[in-house]
Amino acid sequence: MMKQFFIAALLFSFSFNSNALCQEVDIVPYLKQIEKGESNKVKELLPKLKKENPKSANLIFLEGVLTENGQEAISIYQNFVENYPNNSYADAALYRIYSYYYALGLYDTAGKVLKNLTDKYPDSPYIKMALSQEEARQEEETPPMKDLKDEQAKVKNELNYKFTIQAGAFVKIENAQGLMNELESEEISCEMKEKNVGGTTFHVVYAGKFQNRNEAEKFLQQINSRYNLNGRIIEKENK
Repeated sequence: MMKQFFIAALLFSFSFNSNALCQEVDIVPYLKQIEKGESNKVKELLPKLKKENPKSANLIFLEGVLTENGQEAISIYQNFVENYPNNSYADAALYRIYSYYYALGLYDTAGKVLKNLTDKYPDSPYIKMALSQEEARQEEETPPMKDLKDEQAKVKNELNYKFTIQAGAFVKIENAQGLMNELESEEISCEMKEKNVGGTTFHVVYAGKFQNRNEAEKFLQQINSRYNLNGRIIEKENK
């Protein structure tokens, strides 16, 4: 589901310069604060961050996340994607644009944005999220018998997955639950299992289910980079 778009402070318009020597700001801690409901604290910090890092593209994306007005947020994201297409958050910005139009019921426009996302960032995990939304909508519009067959196929595919990602292992269950909440907020399916190692119980978070290793590897690269994780591919245990 689409997250709420927050209040905008200022709409940036930067020209992309691949030769610019600029230290990008790590915005992951601020995104985590927003997830915890502390967006006002991040808003207070944003002007100082922009002043200290005037060339940081990541701060433009962060500003979009903090923008409550949907149309203003979309303008920020569109400007961001156009000027910083190689930024690690570019696909996330396109996905947020897609989600905005989808939530408004403008499915044709959303579909065009999704095609743009697929063409420019074919390995993005957000493609799968968007396609899941599209499939869900189509299923609501299909006859009951087709709905049943589709659901049966989805369940079978879910049970027959071969690989998943171990996103993290924590002694404290609160930390494991925090990571799950963060991933699930981006429509990433997760589950938690307990594992005893040397007398210590770990709460292990698994993310995603994949039919082949190639899919799992692409997803692993994305979430490791996006969430500063050190995840690894796990083969499903055959019981």
